[in-house]
Amino acid sequence: MLEQVEGSEGDLRPVLAWLAGDGLVGEDERRGAVRRSMLLLAAGGDPHRAMELDGRAVTALAAELDGPGRREALAAGLEALRAEAGGLPRTEAALDELAGDAELAWRAYAAGLLGEELAE
Repeated sequence: MLEQVEGSEGDLRPVLAWLAGDGLVGEDERRGAVRRSMLLLAAGGDPHRAMELDGRAVTALAAELDGPGRREALAAGLEALRAEAGGLPRTEAALDELAGDAELAWRAYAAGLLGEELAE
């Protein structure tokens, strides 16, 4: 799977954070929070434009889903991905960046959730 991420275009960080945070937030909580953020995204123009990690919809979703232990669980998931990323330079660089900045990693996770919703 990481080979596919490596070969994709664009920012790898939301995809990697989304993979690392699989199952981190319950379905009901995630669905409601993502729906509210999608409204913010749509209010800002085209909801299918490139996701900005410091954009209003992403930061609002990140703030709403933040909770005790979640960032630590995301960090553990990112570390597990790093163990699988050997020989994938873009993936390793993105994982290093996320591992070095917990706030960035959390926003990337939120962006990944929004990206998942847009893909459906």
